[in-house]
This record gives sequence, structure tokens and C-alpha cells, in this order.
Amino acid sequence: MAKINSKQKGARGERELSSKLKEYGYSTRRSQQYCGYNGSADVVGLKGIHIECKRVEKLNIYNAVEQSKRDCKNGLPAVFHRKNSKYWLVTMTLEDWIILYKNSGLSTSGKK
Repeated sequence: MAKINSKQKGARGERELSSKLKEYGYSTRRSQQYCGYNGSADVVGLKGIHIECKRVEKLNIYNAVEQSKRDCKNGLPAVFHRKNSKYWLVTMTLEDWIILYKNSGLSTSGKK
């Protein structure tokens, strides 16, 4: 029974994250409802970002990042996560964040 509830909570978390991203103007959706295979991003619609969505109270963030890196086919792997009554966080490796920052146009120094 716990596994079913865990899957349901995960699906709710993916829908919640997609809705939150839509509030910022991005056209996102859960991917599992369309693709149905492991290895795809949990939420799609942010070009260049592979989203691994985690909606749990206790998260081994290193395991989640490794899963995102392993599953990522294109783009940068990132873990979007939150606990109950908390705000969403995004975790990615420093190397991937540097790539994102350099491509943002905000970076004015640093090696190219």
C-alpha cells in the first residue's frame, strides 16, 4: 500500500511542479503520463533542463542528482524538490550550474 501512495504522491508532486512552472509562463507537463517509460524527465517543457521531481520529506539529494544525471539524455540534469509546507528548491551539480550561468548572459567574468 505504501508504494501506491508513494507513486500517487510523486504524480501529485509532478503535477504541482508543472503548475508552478506554468505560473512563471512555461508550458510544462508531466512526461510519465505520455511516455510511460523510466529514464524520461518527470516534467518536460523547460528547454535544456532534465527535471527529476522529488516530493518527499526525507531526500537523499546525492542519489536524486545521480538519478537525474543517469537519466538525462539531453540538456542539464536538475532535481526539483520540496517538503511539505516548504518552497521548491532546485539542486544541480556546480559544473552544470556554471554552464547555465554562463549561458544566462549574467556572467561577465570567468573562463569561457
